[in-house]
Amino acid sequence: MEKIDFLRKKYQKFFYENYYWKISNKNLNIFFNFRIEPDIFLKTKLIIKDVDKKRVKRLGERVLNNLIFHLGLIELLSYWKVTCSPEIEIKAGYLNKEQINWWKDLIMKGMGQFFYENKIDWQSPKFLKIKSSNVTKQGLVTFAKKLQERYLVPIGGGKDSVITLEILKNFKKEIKCLSLNPIVAAQKIMKIGGCKNPIIVKRKIDPKLLELNRRGFLNGHTPFSAYLAFLSVLMAVLFDLKYIAFSNERSSNEGNLKYLGKIINHQYSKSFNFEKKFRNYSKKYLAKDIEYFSLLRPLSEIQISKLFSKYPKYFNFFLSCNEAYKTYSGTKKPTGKWCGNCPKCLFIFASLYPFIEEKKLIKIFRKNLFSDKNLLPLMLQLIGEKKFKPFECIGTKKESLVAFYLSWKKNRDQSSIKLPYLLKYFQEKNLPKYPDLEKLSKKIMNSWNNQNSLSKEFEKKLKIYLLSKDLS
Repeated sequence: MEKIDFLRKKYQKFFYENYYWKISNKNLNIFFNFRIEPDIFLKTKLIIKDVDKKRVKRLGERVLNNLIFHLGLIELLSYWKVTCSPEIEIKAGYLNKEQINWWKDLIMKGMGQFFYENKIDWQSPKFLKIKSSNVTKQGLVTFAKKLQERYLVPIGGGKDSVITLEILKNFKKEIKCLSLNPIVAAQKIMKIGGCKNPIIVKRKIDPKLLELNRRGFLNGHTPFSAYLAFLSVLMAVLFDLKYIAFSNERSSNEGNLKYLGKIINHQYSKSFNFEKKFRNYSKKYLAKDIEYFSLLRPLSEIQISKLFSKYPKYFNFFLSCNEAYKTYSGTKKPTGKWCGNCPKCLFIFASLYPFIEEKKLIKIFRKNLFSDKNLLPLMLQLIGEKKFKPFECIGTKKESLVAFYLSWKKNRDQSSIKLPYLLKYFQEKNLPKYPDLEKLSKKIMNSWNNQNSLSKEFEKKLKIYLLSKDLS
């Protein structure tokens, strides 16, 4: 019997049992309890620093309970995935039919990579049933009051949130930064960016989850940006901010591969498709006045890289290599450094290379990644010549082609420099296949995605600002 079949037969029900919260020493402590029938009990704890007790009291328990209840719904995916139980029962609160369908849609699209990597066929109508056993419709209330015209900016440590932060500062907006389990890079960025009194959230997953991973239960990718979306709404209401400005670019709309006839997108919860659905859900079931959007949606990753090159004060501190954060189920400590061996590192290096002095880039990554012969298979994946687009938050295949092309062009123009291995290979093997890369590069560098959630006034102002930064 396959592992997935064995687990789904043995662990048929997953329960979102309850949640509770309390304020202690100016912190809001939140607890979520989950159970996998028959004998697995799991819990998560969140600590939100420096919460205003008077603000919490004014919000009222019914509003706060609703927001916390919903955070538990997205939290449960991290635990449900270990057994992929065929039934999820929500005992902690009420969901109507429309909400249940919304959550099923998020699971089916946001967990696509997990299903692919574990070879799970999730398309059967009987694959997952979500049941709301708490039929009481009273007790949970959508927040309906007006919020202050201020901006919440989630900061993770990468270059994208740096650009959002700098643009909003340039526009003289009042900003509050948010960081979940902030790594050193995020702390440095917030300090350099002038984020005063940022909102800090500490999330502690159950150690039993890592133990289950070691024992061979299922593991894999969950839609983390969706988690941040629900967390951000809670923070926006708690700290009185109307706007939530994420830093998801248009490149995240592109999928990675097809599996069982469906497109699998590692970045689904960063996509515009998710953004639209979440905006609608949030206004109806979470907080009516909140405007959730991505400020960078009109731009591509490589355009953002050129923008980032204008802010050298962040060069030595930003970090978006996922290998740098990995603990490998608790057996290895995170390095906190660019690994220089993964698709994310290679893409970031290639997208920045045309716009940043080589010596400065090598200082960041501690080597010239174009000289590493071992990275050739990754380059071929990035540009669409081999396998499929890597499961990373990276640009589209066309953007990767343009990044390597512009990097090659920069080297070519500096005739005294010998071409490093990857660019020499690109010149000899790949460049002849794509005679229109110059045209494509200009098209991408001058492009603008009209599918976004920006107001017309804000979008016009953003275009003028970016024109001054010369993205072409």
